[in-house]
Amino acid sequence: MNKRYFHPIVLLVFWFFSLESNAQVNIKDSVVFTPMIQISYSYQIAAGDLMNRFGNNSNIGLSFLIKNKNNWIYGIDGSFIFGNEIKENQILKNISTNDGYIITANGQFADVKLFERGYTAQVRGGRLFPVLSPNPNSGIFCTLGVGFLQHKIRIENTGNTAPQLSVEYKKGYDRLSNGIAFSEFLGYTFLSNNRRVNFYFGLELYQALTKNRRTYNYDLMEKVDVTKQDFLNGFRIGWVIPLYEKLPNEYYYR
Repeated sequence: MNKRYFHPIVLLVFWFFSLESNAQVNIKDSVVFTPMIQISYSYQIAAGDLMNRFGNNSNIGLSFLIKNKNNWIYGIDGSFIFGNEIKENQILKNISTNDGYIITANGQFADVKLFERGYTAQVRGGRLFPVLSPNPNSGIFCTLGVGFLQHKIRIENTGNTAPQLSVEYKKGYDRLSNGIAFSEFLGYTFLSNNRRVNFYFGLELYQALTKNRRTYNYDLMEKVDVTKQDFLNGFRIGWVIPLYEKLPNEYYYR
């Protein structure tokens, strides 16, 4: 094999994991180094300026975290925000009839629906405290995060029959907003002794400072350049996939 494929960064990653990992780990008796993948769901309540635009929403998250041998936790995560309740629902009034319908190019009523869509991306860190836990790798889990939050009103025009809502024109109505975000999580992580049942749950809070990123809003006939305080508060529950080193045979047959 050509040696050029052994990139220094790849070698560094393998070296890092070889230092932290221990082939003789026993999760029941000792704190272990554990990379973890978390897949989660949260039901979130909008607050602050965000509650004037959207109702409550759902959130699906994916995280990659590392728990070291001192139970410090750090990593990255992202989530997808989606909801159906739009409170700012008069954004298309300038192109609608008096009854609230949009006319297609064929003179029929367009099928138009509005949804909430968004996402978060952040780095976060914290610590696990082995309280009320079956082993020193489970317990109270708290983290702080900083990153990015974006949301918008998704405008769906079934069949794309209304030229007033082409891809470019939608941008003048969708209220695309984003900005820096902070988060706090407090909950409980359970990593079972047999490694088969692993989950976490807890309270999660988001605070974001966002701005409308569109250069012009057609319905308002102006650019909106105001910083808004958007909050999301929710309860998150997730499944944990710990990436342990292979355990010795005596662990399995003890």
